[in-house]
Amino acid sequence: MVRTAAILLLALTVPGAGRARAGQSPDTASIAEIRNTIEIQTEAWNRGDIDGYMQYYWHSDSMLFTSGGQIRRGWQATLEKYKKSYDSKEKMGTLRFSEMEVHLLSPESAWVFGHWELKRKKDHPGGVFTVIFRKFSDGWKIIHDHTSSKPRN
Repeated sequence: MVRTAAILLLALTVPGAGRARAGQSPDTASIAEIRNTIEIQTEAWNRGDIDGYMQYYWHSDSMLFTSGGQIRRGWQATLEKYKKSYDSKEKMGTLRFSEMEVHLLSPESAWVFGHWELKRKKDHPGGVFTVIFRKFSDGWKIIHDHTSSKPRN
């Protein structure tokens, strides 16, 4: 029993360990789907595809994004913020998430915590994030994103 609990804990906390497999529990499958969504977002960002990145945010005026002491409400406002702040591939850099924790709140909701970083030619910003996911008929979407940056040196 202790061994089973340790294996489950490992599957929930090690990046990439939560990939869906035949016969796995719905909780483990949901965690794998959320991790996969974040991987797809990362790939879109690293291609310079903000529209592709934003596909995994809830397309609603009720979506909430907080960063840099600012609160933005709505998918469109968030898209416009990203396009204004990251108007070139050079500004977008290469995105990487690490130390992610996925916590299911229910079969239809989860929160994810982790670290983010951008590798760019002139700097290397990073910080932490917490996002809330909700499962919709077309998959898991971010309904709330709170991202903070570590202080620049």
